Amino acid sequence: MKTFDVVVVGGGPAGATAATELAREGFSVLLLDRAGRAKPCGGAIPPRLVVDFEIPESLIVARATSARMVSPSERQIDMPIAGGYIGMVDREQFDEWLRERAAASGALRREGTFEALERDGDGVAVVRYHQRGRSVSGRSTSASDCTAGRVRARLVIGADGARSEVARQAIPGEELGRCVFAYHEILRMPPSHDGASTRCEVHYRGRLSPDFYGWVFPHGETVSVGTGSADKGFSLRSAVGELRRSVALAGAETLRREGAPLPMKPLPRWDNGRDVLLVGDAAGVVAPASGEGIYYAMVSAQMAAAAAGKALRTGDARALGAARRDFMRAHGRVFWVLGVMQWFWYSSDRRRERFVSMCRDPDVQQLTFDAYMHKRLVRKRPLAHLRIFFKDLAHLLGLVHA
Repeated sequence: MKTFDVVVVGGGPAGATAATELAREGFSVLLLDRAGRAKPCGGAIPPRLVVDFEIPESLIVARATSARMVSPSERQIDMPIAGGYIGMVDREQFDEWLRERAAASGALRREGTFEALERDGDGVAVVRYHQRGRSVSGRSTSASDCTAGRVRARLVIGADGARSEVARQAIPGEELGRCVFAYHEILRMPPSHDGASTRCEVHYRGRLSPDFYGWVFPHGETVSVGTGSADKGFSLRSAVGELRRSVALAGAETLRREGAPLPMKPLPRWDNGRDVLLVGDAAGVVAPASGEGIYYAMVSAQMAAAAAGKALRTGDARALGAARRDFMRAHGRVFWVLGVMQWFWYSSDRRRERFVSMCRDPDVQQLTFDAYMHKRLVRKRPLAHLRIFFKDLAHLLGLVHA
C-alpha cells in the first residue's frame, strides 16, 4: 500500500484547506472526497475570509450590502452594512475551486467514500474507502501511486462533516456532539424580485423554526431559501414552503433541494492523542445563533494543518492538541456569546420580537457588522458596548416596547 503523510477525509472548505496547507509544506497528502456531496448552506463569507485565504473575486457571485431582519409580527428592520459587505458564494463552485487549489499545491485527489480506520501490523493507520471514479493528481503525484480501496497514513484528518464517521471511529467523546438539521432550496432568481440581489434576509418566526431562523440569501442568478432546527418533529420542508410564499418566491423555479446535519458546538476533543485530527463541521465549528460555518471551517483547518505539521516533523502527537486550543483561544468567546444569545432570544416569538426590535439601534448594527467582517469582538468602542448593555437590559425587563 502507498503510505501518505496525511490522508484528508472530506473535500469541503475545511478538508481542502487542510490539504492545501500541508501539501505546500511538502508533505504527501491524499484528499479523499465522496461524490454527490450536498450541503445546505447560505454561502455567506466575510471579507476577512476573502483576504486571508486569497479567494478570487470571480467566486463571489453576489455582495449583500444590507441585511433585513424580519420579526414574528412581520416587522422589517433593514441594517445597512457600512463600509463592507457579506460575500455570497456558490458552494458547488467554491468547494471545487478549493479542491483544485489543493491539487495544484501537490495533493492527490481521489473520489471515494470513507469506510473504516484500521491499523497495519506496525500500528500505522490504514484508511479503507470505497473508490468511485478516477484520481486527479497534483504536480508531483499520479493516480498510479494509490492502491484502490486502502492507503496507509501517518496522520488522518477528519473533515467529513457533522456526525463524522472518522470521529465516531477514532475520537473519544464524539458522542457528546449535538446537531441540528438544516434544509434549503436553491431557486432561480426572478428578475423582478425587489432588492433581493443585494440583501440578505433573516426571518425570526417560530413557524419557520422553533429554535433557529429562516434565511433568504442571494447568489446572483439564484437564491438560497432555507431554515434549520434541532426539533426532529418539525417539518423543515413545510417551513421553507411557507417562507417562499411570504417572500413572493413560491412560483420561482426550484433548481435543487439539499439537507444535512449541522453541529451545535465544538467537540470537547479534536484528536485521538495519536494520529487522527478533526476539522470543520466534524470538529463542531459552526457558530451558534448565526450558523456561520465556512470561515470557521477554514480557520480550523489552517490551525489543524499547523498542528499536524508539527506532529509529523517532531513525532510528538501531543502537538495535535494545539489545533483546538488555538481555535478556542481565538474564537471561543464569540461562540459562547452567540450560544447564550441563541438560547435566550430564540426561545419564543415574544423574545424574537424584542430581539429584532433591538436591531434598529445604530450601535447594535455597527458592532454586529464590525464583529462579522473582522471575526472578533470589537473593543474599540467601549461606550457603545455600555449603551448596548443597558438597552439590552431594558428589553429583558420589558421597559421598552418591542
